[in-house]
Amino acid sequence: MHRDFQPCTYMMASARKGTLYTGVTSHLIQRIVQHREGSFDGVTKRYGVKRLVWFELAGAMEHAIAREKRLKNWQRQWKIDLIAASNPDLAEELGLPPLSG
Repeated sequence: MHRDFQPCTYMMASARKGTLYTGVTSHLIQRIVQHREGSFDGVTKRYGVKRLVWFELAGAMEHAIAREKRLKNWQRQWKIDLIAASNPDLAEELGLPPLSG
């Protein structure tokens, strides 16, 4: 296994009470940078979803994918409650520069 491979489920937000996005990746920092740069067309680029607000590491990709599917079926308020105790932009704690604005 590649040393940088770490399956995880994550949630990003556009702003407080803004658009939420739930995803899965094997390289969290790289994926955050892609969201911030708008590398892919879609919901996150269209709505400016750039802030990492929650993530959970998984032992295997199939576990991360299963968690993502469960979270996508959650009510919005349940997701907000899960995020509530987290830093508003966890990406800064992972060493990425803060977003402006």
